[in-house]
Amino acid sequence: MASAKATALKTNSNEMELVDFRIFKQIGDRVYEGIYGVNVAKVREIIKIPALTELPGAPDYIEGIFDLRGVVIPVVNLAKWMGIKTPDNDREKSRVVIGEFSKILVGFIVSEAKRIRRISWADIEPATFSGGEEALDRNKVTGVTKIENDAVLLILDFESIVKDLGLYHPTINVDRDVEQFEGIAMVIDDSATARRIVKTTLEKMGMRAIEAVDGADALEKLNELYDKYGDRLSSQLRVIVSDVEMPRMDGFHFAAHVKDDPRLQSIPVVFNSSISDRFSDVRGKEAGGESYLVKFDANQFVPEIIRVIKNHIKHQ
Repeated sequence: MASAKATALKTNSNEMELVDFRIFKQIGDRVYEGIYGVNVAKVREIIKIPALTELPGAPDYIEGIFDLRGVVIPVVNLAKWMGIKTPDNDREKSRVVIGEFSKILVGFIVSEAKRIRRISWADIEPATFSGGEEALDRNKVTGVTKIENDAVLLILDFESIVKDLGLYHPTINVDRDVEQFEGIAMVIDDSATARRIVKTTLEKMGMRAIEAVDGADALEKLNELYDKYGDRLSSQLRVIVSDVEMPRMDGFHFAAHVKDDPRLQSIPVVFNSSISDRFSDVRGKEAGGESYLVKFDANQFVPEIIRVIKNHIKHQ
């Protein structure tokens, strides 16, 4: 259901759809409503809390596991993972959001699932939090946006939970004898960890990697590179590796800009995202991307990105 809704988005709209959910927080005698969201493309379905089997030795925020049509799925109590104390009656409207990240399924218990919102990436700001006991760990939030009544919705980084669960460990393992290529490569991602992995891979392939934190930042840096290289840029910049979900300008909107620009349109764009639904692959092709890779898919990401990049560079 969620993925089908996401396909209604226009590729170059720079919009996303969010599942709006709530986590209630008990402080003394008062209950506060936290407003959160996750990209609908990462949501397989939303269900009532099923009967769970306890997982001995697991962290306390893992409530247990259950079988969803033949797939065993761990279920995370999102409030516990975030260090939030919930009211005693919190389970009355609780739901499990089944998320899919890099082809891994994980369930997240939330206090209430509200609705689906369509929001422009331009209205999403990077998460910046100062210190303080009540401040959220910035690594758990990918962005913030205002909604009605000046309320603020926090977009959570569910992938960081998947990493905490130890379901995948991204590694950089590049063969010493990998074929070398001269020139520049650009890596675009709002995650410093993801940028580091891709950048290291590109550098071990012999290229100089330029980093950008979102699509808007990347367009600015592309213009700076064109000012430096002129029409030689298309031969100097061998490949662009871009995330999809990013504040200000997402990867699809960025790629559409690149492919509409005669100065840049011959440069291969490779999408690199944790969204593993088939609709995003289609949207990536509509935006002009040459390939769509799933981040850290079964630890095959590095050899796969090397294979894809080599193929595109050799056909330039």
